[in-house]
Amino acid sequence: MAVYHDARCRLCRREGMKLFLKGARCFSDKCAFERRGYAPGEHGKSRRAKETNYGLQLREKQKARRIYGLLEAQFRHFFSKASTAKGVTGEVLLQMLERRLDNVVFRLGLAPSRSAARQLVRHRHFSVNGRTVDIPSFQVRVGDEIAVRDKSKELLVIKSSLESRKGQGVPDWMEMNSDRLVGRILHIPTRASIGVPINEQLIVELYSK
Repeated sequence: MAVYHDARCRLCRREGMKLFLKGARCFSDKCAFERRGYAPGEHGKSRRAKETNYGLQLREKQKARRIYGLLEAQFRHFFSKASTAKGVTGEVLLQMLERRLDNVVFRLGLAPSRSAARQLVRHRHFSVNGRTVDIPSFQVRVGDEIAVRDKSKELLVIKSSLESRKGQGVPDWMEMNSDRLVGRILHIPTRASIGVPINEQLIVELYSK
């Protein structure tokens, strides 16, 4: 599977906003965006964004891809599935991205970032309804229970992530039992509860051309 290996801080600088791709580092004074909040490259400081409709649509799509850590082919696959499903395409797309197992693990506070969550899932540290799942794109459903496997409950990355996010809670479409390290999906997330800074309609317009 193709994975993005370059510096993630460059992605935030390119989009002109914090995407919180590196967990706790994004909240510290080590955050590259805080020190260099301009676009990367030799002409980053003087580069001016083109305010064309296509440019705005492309930036929204790129921003969404980078927030959820997907490459172009993966993102397009999700859009294709969303466009044939019932409901508003843009909202359905975000709901599908939110219900990826790696994103759910991150939202439950069991990983400091989505990239860390993806790695933990790949290393078979989580189960869904008692069955080990190592596919980050696995789509959870209403009623599913996502649990840390017994052998993984003492992992430092999981314990430190829970500690750093203590008191922050989880989105209203899921619940978390921090003692048992088990989360449950209560309902499909609404657009209001997703809360990502994305204008999904621009993405729909881009792919509809």
